[in-house]
Amino acid sequence: MTTITVRPGQVTLAELESIYRDDAAVRVDRSCKPAVDAAAELIAAASRGEAALYGVNTGFGKLASIKIEPDDTANLQRNLILSHSCGVGPAVPARIVRYMMMLKLLSLCRGASGVRWSLIELLEEMLARNVTPVVPSQGSVGASGDLAPLAHMTAVIIGEGLADYQGRQMLGRAALEAAGLQPIALGPKEGLAFINGTQFSTAYALAGLFETWRCAQSALVTSALTKDAIMGSTAPTRPEIHALRGHRGQIEAAASIRAMMDGSQIRESHREDDERVQDPYCIRCQAQVTGACLDLLRQAAGTLEIEANAVTDNPLVIVETGDVISGGNFHAEPVAFAADQIALAIAEIGAIAQRRVALMVDPALNYDLPTFLTPEPGLNSGYMIAEVTTAALMSENKHLANPCSTDSTPTSANQEDHVSMAAHGARRLERMVGNLSNILAVELLCGAQGIEFRAPLRTSATLQRIIDRLREDVPPLKEDRYLADDLAAAGALVRSGALVETGGVADHVRLGETA
Repeated sequence: MTTITVRPGQVTLAELESIYRDDAAVRVDRSCKPAVDAAAELIAAASRGEAALYGVNTGFGKLASIKIEPDDTANLQRNLILSHSCGVGPAVPARIVRYMMMLKLLSLCRGASGVRWSLIELLEEMLARNVTPVVPSQGSVGASGDLAPLAHMTAVIIGEGLADYQGRQMLGRAALEAAGLQPIALGPKEGLAFINGTQFSTAYALAGLFETWRCAQSALVTSALTKDAIMGSTAPTRPEIHALRGHRGQIEAAASIRAMMDGSQIRESHREDDERVQDPYCIRCQAQVTGACLDLLRQAAGTLEIEANAVTDNPLVIVETGDVISGGNFHAEPVAFAADQIALAIAEIGAIAQRRVALMVDPALNYDLPTFLTPEPGLNSGYMIAEVTTAALMSENKHLANPCSTDSTPTSANQEDHVSMAAHGARRLERMVGNLSNILAVELLCGAQGIEFRAPLRTSATLQRIIDRLREDVPPLKEDRYLADDLAAAGALVRSGALVETGGVADHVRLGETA
């Protein structure tokens, strides 16, 4: 297993994506240890004092006014974890749980949470040895942090809950011991430090961002195939048009499509005497729509990069002044907004891609391609129902794209009276991006089939390489066959990033770079 060393507070978007893609273990740079130790010492001293400090020697939430005796502070933290392990629903994928653990490490190691270094080391070792807590997916409203899912994660640290280890699910203590580790009893504030925070929501949001970005890049490839298949004009991709508007994503999307189509005989064949004056918007406005989505995703990426490096528990320890301050960094409103932005981008990329699929299968619009892209329509239905599937997926994503961040409700006896709903706002992205990848899979199949019907005219060298890569997995559709396997293979190709690599899209469009 790959292990990546990170510097808390300075982790880049590229590093975050690399950790996600490789499912890597993480080790924090040891330069953060003095700050972590100093904050832990301040909390230890505060726990022995008379002054009431929230979560250190008081109850939690609505019970914050109840003072806890020094001898009960350890039991207080244990009870916190056990009582807050109230998640329900399907288990979170192990990859997301591990990513959440990594993000919690980054937050704790900023040196403002007051946890002991031994807990940092245990979390690192759990990642390195593949001890993965079983975390139910439902139960967080995104303030005071992702309490329930983070409590399930922390339960394993204290020897409770469930964990996966070497393909088996077992009790938390048994999993730790099987991996050669021991649970740790929590000290003052440590339980609160672990469960206050946005790491569950942020893990899902970052995963959604990275998968959506790959789909957005792939959509540029599939849209270029469609443009050539229906003999669309490349004039709308000319750089002068996009420079006059000035949006970065639009400029880059047009450049990418233009580069992929360069050298196409199909394109050159209809420059003269084409009876069509303009293409439909799904062809003519590819760069404007997909480009706007690229810009929206970059905005979300900026928010999530900050959040991944943030300290989001409560109270926070200001080592420089010795203060322990209650605040509200656990409120996941920035993450909720980012998740809503990503959802909008997913829905729109899919909406315009679906219209391109509909265009290709319609003989009234596809400029002399056969009906439903089958050589013998009538006896064969071709891609008729594949297009219907894209319509179903597009409509589902439109519904799912409705904002979650506006849906607050009071909780915890009205103490936590405004919440972000970031958790399910981010969690839905996995379903949405899966739908999007399947829409693009159908467009890939239809675009390749349409271009092959234009023979002996040839497409560009770049687009032909993409078709050749598809044909390694999916042969041309000469007569009706069981199509579910074709859609699955094409979807896997979209999700793998192979289209992006073959099409050279990253030469023009990258997530983490400034203009």
